[in-house]
Amino acid sequence: MNQNPRPAPARRGNPLRPYVWGAAAVLLSIPAIAMQFTDEVTWDAFDFIVMGALLAFACGVYEVGARLSGNRAYRGGFAVAILAGFLMVWINLAVGIVGNEDNPVNLLFFAILGVGMVAAPLGRFRPMGMARALYATAIAQAAVTAYIALAGHGYVFVLSGFFIAAWLTAAHLFRVAAEDATASA
Repeated sequence: MNQNPRPAPARRGNPLRPYVWGAAAVLLSIPAIAMQFTDEVTWDAFDFIVMGALLAFACGVYEVGARLSGNRAYRGGFAVAILAGFLMVWINLAVGIVGNEDNPVNLLFFAILGVGMVAAPLGRFRPMGMARALYATAIAQAAVTAYIALAGHGYVFVLSGFFIAAWLTAAHLFRVAAEDATASA
């Protein structure tokens, strides 16, 4: 009789889980706390519901990404992409990137996110496929930025430059993860 049990398979746990969800809880509580001290912050129940849903979605998608790979570069790429997408949606819903939040041009920024959300599954969420998805997202961001700038909203370059840098950073991290996978194979 074998006295040594087989070792348990390696788990892809997420050691950052409490920090990610904790940061989301803190971020959601900031407006509630601020409303106690100033009249400048006026959120109603709908604002908290929308923000809570955005945070839950972002954290949930990060959880999925963390389960897809234990590779730190892959998880980092996923985190950067999710954070950039979250910020783009939050800014767009709160104040709008071009004009105010009701400006129809702002819908183009949701189309940018759509590029990544379509391209990632096409790449089967594999590291190189994810890198290509984020490169496509960066190209879409640059195209939308150029279109908006030609329409006379040149100030959008600074914010769009931040997002392009974020998409390219995530793509680079996914490339590193792909190289790690190739090296270990």
